[in-house]
Amino acid sequence: MAKRSAERRRALKVTVTGRTGRPARAPGLARWLESVAPARACGEVAVALVSDRDMRRMNRAFAGVNGVTDVLSFPAVSEVAGGRRAGRAGRTARLPRESAVLGDIVIARERAARQARRAGHAVGTELRVLALHGLLHLIGYDHHADGGEMARLERRLGRRGGLGEGLIGRTAT
Repeated sequence: MAKRSAERRRALKVTVTGRTGRPARAPGLARWLESVAPARACGEVAVALVSDRDMRRMNRAFAGVNGVTDVLSFPAVSEVAGGRRAGRAGRTARLPRESAVLGDIVIARERAARQARRAGHAVGTELRVLALHGLLHLIGYDHHADGGEMARLERRLGRRGGLGEGLIGRTAT
């Protein structure tokens, strides 16, 4: 029984909300992300589906970019010890295994819908692509500085979850 309790504690718990924090309609997204997440992704993650306008504001405020992006990740901790977190120039620190909150993932709904049309798949599929990408950033991966490690993991986990190409693979081509 203690082993089952420890497994539950380490599991990923995902909630999907709108901008105001109320539950949002994204059938199966939370359960899917929980099922494909790497074992070290332990704790709680909130996925917020927001308008392009709201995303532009957040991107400007937090990334200094005056434009809409598809996904932003906001880790709950910045300096940690335990699991993996990519630091500057690809150096890694470690994440605690029992972290209560990993952080938040914010996805621009309209941008996701446009990307889904371009990619030729359903919006729900695009939300999965973006949520997985955001989760990998939350647990410390940085595709700009890790020599392809995040891209390989995104591809492997995406295939496990029935996705075609991941976000990194799509933008690299």
